[in-house]
This record gives sequence, C-alpha cells and structure tokens, in this order.
Amino acid sequence: SLLLRTSDHSFEAVTDVRVAEVKAHDMLSAFSSSPRLAMAILWAASCDEAMVVEHLVNIGRRSAIERTAHFLLELGARLRLIGVGNEQGYSCPLSQYQLADTLGLSAIHINRVLRQLREQKLVTFQKGLVRFDDLEELIELAEFEMGYLDQVGPVLAK
Repeated sequence: SLLLRTSDHSFEAVTDVRVAEVKAHDMLSAFSSSPRLAMAILWAASCDEAMVVEHLVNIGRRSAIERTAHFLLELGARLRLIGVGNEQGYSCPLSQYQLADTLGLSAIHINRVLRQLREQKLVTFQKGLVRFDDLEELIELAEFEMGYLDQVGPVLAK
C-alpha cells in the first residue's frame, strides 16, 4: 500500500511481532538512493501478487481438501525458505477457526477435511503442529508447484 493513500487491506498477527512505521516519503527517498532496495521491494510485492492469484485459484477451482492441502504445503514451503520447518512439517499457531476463515470454509468443514487428510495418511494437523505423513501424495493431491513462490529472488541488472 506504499503508493496508495489508504491501505486496501488489513492483517492480524497470530504470533508476537515487532512493527515499525516507515513513512512513504522516507521509503521513496531510500529508493532514490538505493535502487537495489527498490528492486527488492518490487520483487517482494510481485511475490505477494503471485500468492494472491494462487489463493484466488484455491478458492475458485479447488475442492476443500485440495485447497487445504495446498495451503498447508504453501505455508510449509514459505517457512522452509526462511529456515523454519522442514519437509517433515512445521509449527503452526493457527487454530482450526483461523484456518477455516483463511480457506473460505466453515470450522465444521475444515475439521472434516483435516480428519480426511489424516485418515488418508497425508498430513496431520494437531496441537499446533503440521506433520507431512506422505509429502509426495499430498503434493499430487493439491497439484502444488512452488514456482509462484519464486525462491530465487529479484533479477538485478549489473
């Protein structure tokens, strides 16, 4: 929302965070003196946009079980990119209510979907932990491809 007068969305932290306000004028001034910083911010915004598009596909074209599997895989992939979690799983502070809200499902439906994923021995989400029981099958179910997460980073001209 750097270039907008008001934010077009909001967010809520589910864990403790540190927040600092950076005035738009200060940010734009920093971009002038450091084009690489501007490129990095542009890259991050492009990644965010790619994730939003993937989430729209999630809501519009995937079944509840595919949607849930895809989200759990994406979250795991994003956490691995920053060195948190691994291919076996990760810590996840989300409640079933928050997960349901994120995926556009009811709490009762997400409970059924999580039970189904557990019974199929694909993934277990219990007590704040996501454990991948059969990562390859889960990836196939969700048709998960990490390309939209663009792990490489911005292409910077030399």
